[in-house]
Amino acid sequence: MLVSLPRVYALVGLSGGYVIVMLFNPVRLALRDGLRCITRFSRVWIVFVVLGLAYAIFQFATFTPIHSSADLDLNQLVSLAKWYWPRLIDVWRETPLPALEAVAGIFDNATTTYPLSVIAAVLVVANWRGIHRALFRALRKQYGFRGLLVYIVVLMSAAAALAKPLVFWELPAWGGVLPMAGLLQISASVDAVAFIFEYLCGVYIQVYLITLCLAWIRGLSFEEGELARFAVRRFSYVLKWAGVVVFISTFALRVPLLLAYFMNIPHVLDYLPLQRLWMSAFIIAFASMQVSLALHNETLGAALRAHIGFIRRNAGRFVWFLVICALHFFVIIAIDAVMRSAIADRLMALFCWKCIFAVLRGFITGWLLASWVCLFRQCETGRVDQEGWIQY
Repeated sequence: MLVSLPRVYALVGLSGGYVIVMLFNPVRLALRDGLRCITRFSRVWIVFVVLGLAYAIFQFATFTPIHSSADLDLNQLVSLAKWYWPRLIDVWRETPLPALEAVAGIFDNATTTYPLSVIAAVLVVANWRGIHRALFRALRKQYGFRGLLVYIVVLMSAAAALAKPLVFWELPAWGGVLPMAGLLQISASVDAVAFIFEYLCGVYIQVYLITLCLAWIRGLSFEEGELARFAVRRFSYVLKWAGVVVFISTFALRVPLLLAYFMNIPHVLDYLPLQRLWMSAFIIAFASMQVSLALHNETLGAALRAHIGFIRRNAGRFVWFLVICALHFFVIIAIDAVMRSAIADRLMALFCWKCIFAVLRGFITGWLLASWVCLFRQCETGRVDQEGWIQY
């Protein structure tokens, strides 16, 4: 009992500190409104849950070796007391960079879309709810001839996203036809091109959810298909900034990894954490660019000037919002690291935890995204200190 007292005191202290921070921080109204928004439109967080679950199931089925039926025994979940539970100090090194990337995702692309991006590619090509036609018209109207080039890039990346599972599925069968180095080069090239569509698909989903949150804030009614097409038109504006992010991330992250399959680049993986760190810092430094372009008909230069003005006027609140986001993501990712270490090779327990973690992270991501839209609108309209509840 005496040994467990310090941990109990620490837990009570952390919980009390969390309650105080959440009740008395300057962005509490936006956090409250964000919570009310996702209770009204639950799809804001369910979308992230579905994408997270799909990726977790795909990752488990693809990379987890199952040797016998004992690996999937539900009795693994009964012996929690016998697990070795590591301390946070033993696993904390796995937490800061993923937490920073999760914070940056609120302002860019909050979740991976693979493997559901394959279905999204089919829907885009099939013109589901007029999305394909709306995308083509928006790009042509927004960029003219350059829009046709962007449209071709999107279609090529969509084709790569469709081919990606087929390439990886048939990769072992091609072993007798092509050398292994050639197979790896083909698969890496397809993956690099498919990344563009997967990223843009995630950005479109985020733009759609931002417009959904805006509809809640302004008390607007809408028809679902029209909202999807409206989000496509807004996406054509956000595409300006998304193109910048794709360009930088491609040459900073994807190109070095891709070239490593064609030439000898020593220690290419050693620089990856630093590249991810700088990429996340870049996105956070220009956090309001995406939401500003999604909610206003602006050029990239106008959005940049609006971002500078937003940060100059609301730097304190923005920093507080970053702290709140970092706190929540650090906690859940630290819990994930502790759980994965305690689970070890218990595959059924690992699968169940991955599903629970996907739901937990999806809910927090949806809440923080809705809160970010609420905070942005509050700062724009000058009602950031208004204490009254939103009434519709």
